[in-house]
Amino acid sequence: MTQASSLDPRFEEILAACRQYLDGLHHSDTARLRQVFHPAALYACASEGRLTHMTMEAYFPMVDRRPSPASRNESRAGERIVSIEFAGPVTAFVRLECSIAEKAFTDLLTFVHLDGRWQIIAKVFHFEITPAAAS
Repeated sequence: MTQASSLDPRFEEILAACRQYLDGLHHSDTARLRQVFHPAALYACASEGRLTHMTMEAYFPMVDRRPSPASRNESRAGERIVSIEFAGPVTAFVRLECSIAEKAFTDLLTFVHLDGRWQIIAKVFHFEITPAAAS
């Protein structure tokens, strides 16, 4: 990825947006998350056998209510950007992994470049309960 990022500045911009996203999750900081999510973004998951579908207006208060992983001294060792793909100059797709409490997440983030910055327009994710937490 180092060579690709030196060829296309969009990679560095997407990496910065992903860092902001992961920092926002780790600190349960909706001010940071609001900077990286488009206001009309979609949040969706079907890991529990039913569709969870939210707007940012519903998602952000949920984040505000939960204790942050940082406050529980949770490790960030599981954070990993798996791939970044571009579909034209203003659309990107990121697959990343992270963990919060007992859940290991695979996030599929679709970004659009609007108003001079990359913003998440859709977060579709899957989670699994980690074996250590289940025991």
